[in-house]
Amino acid sequence: MVLITGILGQLGYDLSKELASRGVEFIAPSLEELELTTEAGAKNFILEKKPDVVAHCAAYTAVDKAESEQELAIKVNGFGTRWVAEACREIGAKMIYISTDYVFGGDGKIPYEVHDEKKPVNMYGRSKLLGEDAVSTLLDKYFIVRTSWVFGINGHNFIKTMLKLGETKKSLRVVNDQIGSPTYTVDLAKLLADMAASEKYGIYHATNEGFCSWAEFAKEIFEQAGLDVEVEGIPTIEYPTPARRPFNSRLSKKSLDEAGFNRLPTWQDALKRYLVELKNNA
Repeated sequence: MVLITGILGQLGYDLSKELASRGVEFIAPSLEELELTTEAGAKNFILEKKPDVVAHCAAYTAVDKAESEQELAIKVNGFGTRWVAEACREIGAKMIYISTDYVFGGDGKIPYEVHDEKKPVNMYGRSKLLGEDAVSTLLDKYFIVRTSWVFGINGHNFIKTMLKLGETKKSLRVVNDQIGSPTYTVDLAKLLADMAASEKYGIYHATNEGFCSWAEFAKEIFEQAGLDVEVEGIPTIEYPTPARRPFNSRLSKKSLDEAGFNRLPTWQDALKRYLVELKNNA
């Protein structure tokens, strides 16, 4: 049995659908049943249900707000994850922890390998790294899965924002010097389900294949959606945000290859399928 935290989020929702399609039993506690800001709240439900696997998809993900809510971000992503890991250790469960490219410094143009130096440039990245450290220190049976630029049907994301703006705007200015990989939660959920059924423990990078800037992503969104919107690429310095963003979010998939896991499809293909899903759910 798999326990999914954060089922209301994009990834937790799609992971529940993927497990259901495979006939895998899962449970998904509500926010009241599994509450990450207290030790008892984070542990008790897990200790009671004794799942075989905990897929820890819940997190504090408000990147900009984390700069002003540092204590809450650390409590949820750092301490909350530690408490979940301690519960997993107590019952002998596998743990899947969803992390982020933001644990790296974002320099250069070379894709980051799983064991490259961690140097987060914002509080969100630091809080997620605290979670990684807890999982890898406390457990032997764990998967740390770093991903980036996530989009899914059940939540807010860049694609939905662009489509909304495209209804009223004929031109948009979008950052063109941050490079990474969009990731469709439907595709990521398949990989996580494969991992849950395996014992190939370790640290992995998982995104859809290919790299792009946010501006290139926006152009592809409008093109595939059939919207006539001009996208002007601008440097990050012209779009200041409370939290610094890494310029290089490229992630190497070497660890996936070495473990025999399938890479995810290209981000362009993922976008095409996601737009169909959005249309079908409208």
